[in-house]
Amino acid sequence: MNFIVIVSDSFRFDHLGASRDTANLAGPANSGLGPIQTPNLDRLAAEGTLFERAHTGSYATVPNRYELLTGRYVCTYTRGWEPLPPHEVVLAQVLGQAGYTSMMLVDTPHILKDGFHFDRGFTAWQWFRGQESDRYRTDPIEVTLPCAPHKLRNPDTTVVQYLRNVSQRRGEEDYFAPQTLGAAIRWLEGNYKRDRFFLYVDTFDPHEPWDPPSHYVDRYDPGYDGEEVIYPRYGEIDILSEAELRHCRALYAGEVTMVDAWVGRLLEKVDDLGLRDRTAIFFIADHGFMLGEHGWIGKGRCPLYEPLNHVPLLARVPGMPAGQRSRAYVQAADLMPTILDLAGVPDPGTTHGCSLVPVLRGEQESVRDVCVSTTTLVQRVSAESPVSRAIPGGLRSMIQLPGWAMLYGPEAEPQLFDMATDPRQEHNLWPARADKARELWEAYVSWLRSAKAPEHVVAPIVADRRFTHA
Repeated sequence: MNFIVIVSDSFRFDHLGASRDTANLAGPANSGLGPIQTPNLDRLAAEGTLFERAHTGSYATVPNRYELLTGRYVCTYTRGWEPLPPHEVVLAQVLGQAGYTSMMLVDTPHILKDGFHFDRGFTAWQWFRGQESDRYRTDPIEVTLPCAPHKLRNPDTTVVQYLRNVSQRRGEEDYFAPQTLGAAIRWLEGNYKRDRFFLYVDTFDPHEPWDPPSHYVDRYDPGYDGEEVIYPRYGEIDILSEAELRHCRALYAGEVTMVDAWVGRLLEKVDDLGLRDRTAIFFIADHGFMLGEHGWIGKGRCPLYEPLNHVPLLARVPGMPAGQRSRAYVQAADLMPTILDLAGVPDPGTTHGCSLVPVLRGEQESVRDVCVSTTTLVQRVSAESPVSRAIPGGLRSMIQLPGWAMLYGPEAEPQLFDMATDPRQEHNLWPARADKARELWEAYVSWLRSAKAPEHVVAPIVADRRFTHA
């Protein structure tokens, strides 16, 4: 069996058209933009399995790819945003030893630049340069910002660099998702006769900066003539007018629809080349983006509320039932064991994730009872010292059990949510439901133990007097 994995950075679950029938989903904060158009991904969901409870694991961009390519909960033992170490066993390496040809096509810059080396194990790779702050071009010297600089995140560095990088763009094919997914189409044309292949496609869109071709944006906010805040400063939304915030949502929705359009072209090529019956396709995102919920725009130090934490995961696997909607908790770490299981390749014994094959077959409803999404739980004491310690609780984990979710950090007040009645997570039930909070805390401790988290990570959580004396 062949495998295609498509990763889309910052793609919110509630912007997937197929998500609209999901139970207890609050829906996107689109303020009248209308339904977000993702017909190709919707069709992929209808032809395979839509996982309605896919969530971020190790947050954010780099830790997520680390998790996806190793099948490990790297948040428990690494600083997260760091190069891929040579000792980690990666998916492409294991498949390569089993005779697979593998290709990485990527415009997400962070996993390749500055020696991060996430291409390790792949037979070949190609990086489409210029996303975000990639040091790609030095001209034009003069750059005009699309809005007042105080509304932008890092206007003089990231945004200026990006505008230089894309200054020679002419048509839609020159945009990043089209470049990367277009290259995947061409790679399939040259490699479809191989016995076994693994194609990994990673696009940074719909991550900001948001500047898709205007025909995508006009579907959601036609006639807008104000400033375009293409990379909003992370924080409170009071820096934006209502019209500007609405247009930010339209820009983001336009990027989502552009990604969908080019995924559709890739799916058409799979069919044209006769690959459908022997190729498993997965579509996943690393995290979402706050578009006004809880008064936030962006991410950064914003807690992992649903718009950040809830992501799409779609799987179309030959021979598996179509049209399934699974309520199993699933994460990026599950992809490696799933793919190895489908390929008939033994798991190397290093993974933390679970094979989703029993769920895809309709034989099993869940693979885990608790779902944990978190920033890294360790940090180095200093640049000179390799010693690490538990990270302060200002950066919190989101712990989920069926029907409940809790934001937790040892140094911050918990936030407990009844997801059945409060899907937008607006009503904190701590400490009124301390009994339920303790249940989630105990599940979190058990999860850390099962992942073999270092003792210095687990100890301050186990010693939390709010729960040990409850």
